[in-house]
Amino acid sequence: MRWPQDAKDWPLAQCSRQVLHRPHRWHIQEAGEGALVLLIHGAGGTTQSFRGIFPILAQTNRVIAVDLPGQGFTQLGAQQRCGLDHMSEDLLSLCRNQGWAPDLIVGHSAGVAIALRMWELGMIPKRGIVGINAALGNFKGVAGWLFPIMAKALAVTPFSASIFASTTTPASIRNLVKGTGSQLDQEGLDLYYRLAKDKGHVDATLSMMSQWSLDGLLARLDKVDCPVHLITGLSDKAVPPHVSTDAVRTLTNARLTELPNLGHLAHEEDPETIAQLILDT
Repeated sequence: MRWPQDAKDWPLAQCSRQVLHRPHRWHIQEAGEGALVLLIHGAGGTTQSFRGIFPILAQTNRVIAVDLPGQGFTQLGAQQRCGLDHMSEDLLSLCRNQGWAPDLIVGHSAGVAIALRMWELGMIPKRGIVGINAALGNFKGVAGWLFPIMAKALAVTPFSASIFASTTTPASIRNLVKGTGSQLDQEGLDLYYRLAKDKGHVDATLSMMSQWSLDGLLARLDKVDCPVHLITGLSDKAVPPHVSTDAVRTLTNARLTELPNLGHLAHEEDPETIAQLILDT
């Protein structure tokens, strides 16, 4: 997506800026004062997925949200650095360069794996990690563990980024979001439609999918003793709720909150409830 042209009417655009820290030119949103909360979105999303919880958290905290490499307004500087290890290394490097020492890291879906990998690499949040519908399991195909708006369609037919972007319609986005078990308002649907129509964003999501592997992290999950609070929507059709249940059993210091009637995009469906759970962590 083009910066700054396409960012003018983006959610929380007044909080946005770009930071060049090689190999990427990062888009970040920052607001508030107090303990630092870092927000990491899932694959195929951007900072817009936190548009509801961001201002609530920023009332009492310093909140920073970052677009992952190539997604949204972060310009990808190295195509081969879209896997779990490389993105975690690059985001950790950005945090250290900017002097960010998060008290709490909040991840959604694949963003939870990035948060845990950053902990392994030396990022120690004082209050731990919160995971929303954490994608911490290996499933058949790609649809289960990456953001389904992109992954479900691409798992069925090998679209190129340009074809996917050019053929996506508002109706297809509405159906795909519904397939995650979530119900979004029109603003939420429109934002995902804009993302799905952007070739660069789709291409970066495809690169993330092709380079992603959880094998190493899952093999070491029982060694993670950071406090972890996993929140799962019981209506999630993208990442089954039992994935969080299984992860809590494996992690050394973890607890689980289950929420009825919320799907994979729980933090967009009910930002007040999710924000309060984060604040209580």
